Amino acid sequence: MIITESELQQLLVSAKVLDEKQFAEIQNYCRNANLPLFRVLVREKNVITDEKLGELIAAYIKLPYVRLTKQSIPQNVLQLVPETFSRRQKVVPFARTEQSVRIAFADPRNPDLIAMLQKKIGCQIEVFYATDQDIADVHHLYKKDLQKAVNKMLVKAAHLSNSKNFESVSVIKIVDMIIDYAYQDKASDIHMEPQEENFLIRYRIDGILHDVLFLPKSLQERILTRIKVLSRLRTDEHLAAQDGKIRTKILDEYLDIRVSIIPIVDGEKVVMRLLTSQNDQLSLSDLGMSQADLQKLTNAFNKSYGMILSTGPTGSGKSTTIYAILRILNVREKNITTIEDPVEYRVKGLNQIQVNQKTNLTFAQGLRSILRQDPNIVFVGEIRDTETAGIAVNAALTGHLVFSTLHTNDAPTALPRLTDMKVEPFLVASTVSVIVAQRLVRKICNSCRTAIGISRQELLKNIPEDVVKKYFGNSKDIELFYGKGCKICHQSGYFGRMGVYEVLEVTREIRRLIIQKADSDVILDQARKEGMTTMLEDGIDKAKRGVTTLEEVLRVTKTENV
Repeated sequence: MIITESELQQLLVSAKVLDEKQFAEIQNYCRNANLPLFRVLVREKNVITDEKLGELIAAYIKLPYVRLTKQSIPQNVLQLVPETFSRRQKVVPFARTEQSVRIAFADPRNPDLIAMLQKKIGCQIEVFYATDQDIADVHHLYKKDLQKAVNKMLVKAAHLSNSKNFESVSVIKIVDMIIDYAYQDKASDIHMEPQEENFLIRYRIDGILHDVLFLPKSLQERILTRIKVLSRLRTDEHLAAQDGKIRTKILDEYLDIRVSIIPIVDGEKVVMRLLTSQNDQLSLSDLGMSQADLQKLTNAFNKSYGMILSTGPTGSGKSTTIYAILRILNVREKNITTIEDPVEYRVKGLNQIQVNQKTNLTFAQGLRSILRQDPNIVFVGEIRDTETAGIAVNAALTGHLVFSTLHTNDAPTALPRLTDMKVEPFLVASTVSVIVAQRLVRKICNSCRTAIGISRQELLKNIPEDVVKKYFGNSKDIELFYGKGCKICHQSGYFGRMGVYEVLEVTREIRRLIIQKADSDVILDQARKEGMTTMLEDGIDKAKRGVTTLEEVLRVTKTENV
């Protein structure tokens, strides 16, 4: 930390961001959750933005502040400091004048580091302050285009061997580059797809697949063999599906990669799911949940019993949301046990069980065993069948706090879904506390966000009139936002993702409707009367505030109202 906690307290109190009592409460939260103070202030509690905090600290230490993600940094300036050194020392050169180079430091009060850089670069250095997070966000600018980097390697290999069979190409290096670039691009999946003439590599970034690399067909088998070796799979099997796992280290983080290989017409297709601790460390505020919804959820998980359900399609962030809650509840006084298929994130302090069909360790069998292990909190990865649903509901009824996921389109539909699984309506009404439905939308890149005007009539083509009136009043011309595209976001206009939510709290009236076996539309109407915000409405609110685009909200919600 660039300044001490007492200095930071003085700074925030003087700026009237919070008072001494509030600061003490946040310090206590940091100690209990084992989290750094800066992270809690900016991301967990939303006390202050990263940019505003950076400005306050820069003024306090009497140095100029720079927001790197809003700068256009030339490559020749960036390369003045090697990437590994930049990451380790948290420094980024961002501009050059005739007499000097401007460099952002996370710790600009390190004279030895400044002197060393000045000697290395060979000219005067202008020192600026930038936050750790801001510096981390621009490190991907160091990365060269993957296709160009691999092409250069292939040309060199062909020249050395005087042929085009690429025998001298290091397949090990190519596979390492593919994984490393995917990690730096924050891709969730790597797709390796055999085609008639090429071997295509694609990354799923922020939920969208992007073509990133075309490899010669002659390298296909060698790359597939390398993946199988790393995953400890059979290299001589080409006609059956195989699943494996790779564990590797990138920078200072261990990366778990789930590997799935299936035979297709042109060879074997590989999909690699990257599981990083970056997602595991996200808080509910990071995920984009509003304060009103967060309060409903907090009230539910602070109870010692009951059931909290997260619903949505595959890849909508259900597990990430539940892990964010479990991390808050993860204290030494509580026994937390999970059963998952697969265990996506390893969390210290949690007892995590992997479903294994070969040994008959199913969700239902595992859950029965967990309840004999004296748990306080149980996370069932997914309620798939009647047996699991019945055991989970009874666990919640007998004094356990139970978390689980369901595949339903919205929150109200989860209630009839449980009764369809032969769970008695009065048991559902007695145990379920809160249901969270969610989708993931891409966030507008802050570096190239631009306002755009749209007419009310255009909005009404896609959004119900009552929702338009709720968020935009009677205005005829409405201002929204989009990303123009820049180096930071790879010209996409988007950088990162967040959730849009609807949080249904099971109130007395909702319980009555459940017992009466009311359908989901009736429950939805009652929940909205009681103040529930739907996913569409939550998305519209985020679009109005410039966090995401209207197109993104409509893409992921796709409700009947749209």
